[in-house]
Amino acid sequence: MSASRPLTLSGVRRVEDLAFEKSGGLIPAVVQDVDTGAVLMVGFCDEAAVRSTLQTGLATFYSRSRRQPWVKGETSGNTLTVVQASVDCDADTLLLQCRPAGPTCHTGATSCFDHPDSPQPGHGFLHTLDGVVREREQARPAGSYTTTLFEAGVARVAQKVGEEGVETALAAVGEADEALLGESADLVYHLLVLLRSRGLGWSEVERELATRHTSRAAPR
Repeated sequence: MSASRPLTLSGVRRVEDLAFEKSGGLIPAVVQDVDTGAVLMVGFCDEAAVRSTLQTGLATFYSRSRRQPWVKGETSGNTLTVVQASVDCDADTLLLQCRPAGPTCHTGATSCFDHPDSPQPGHGFLHTLDGVVREREQARPAGSYTTTLFEAGVARVAQKVGEEGVETALAAVGEADEALLGESADLVYHLLVLLRSRGLGWSEVERELATRHTSRAAPR
């Protein structure tokens, strides 16, 4: 799937401003799951690969062994759709925040850094749950309550969020803490489903909150 409009590169004004000359025409690109924060892989890009990534919205790299460009997943279908591309302070490393379509590693693992003895990144259970909701939306497994919500449509999911919001408010003023926690969990779960129904995820909510925090914390 290509991007509806070309992506912009945060940190520099132009692609040619990247410091390709530092490493013989290539710069490393760190790929991060935009929803979970997990590092998925590291590749290398030449100027053409960066331009292709920004134009198509699909992570494109330069193969040092084959000496040619390659689009991640062009054979396997396990593509990486880029949500945001940014550059470090020295303009010599890319950060590609992506949504993966399947496992990223050629071994079938979610990440190239997945090992039995590797500690898992602590991004909180909310990101894990958001990932589960995303998988349910894509696979639509039979018998899943989440599947029935997606198939009912955005309006029905929005109604459920409204209902759970009211139940949470009522629990807050008239019930025990356990009831409030239970209703809050229901509300958050249905909110994640509603966001995913609109093609959004928890990471977008976090970015909005961070933007508001930064703007309000800035000196006036």
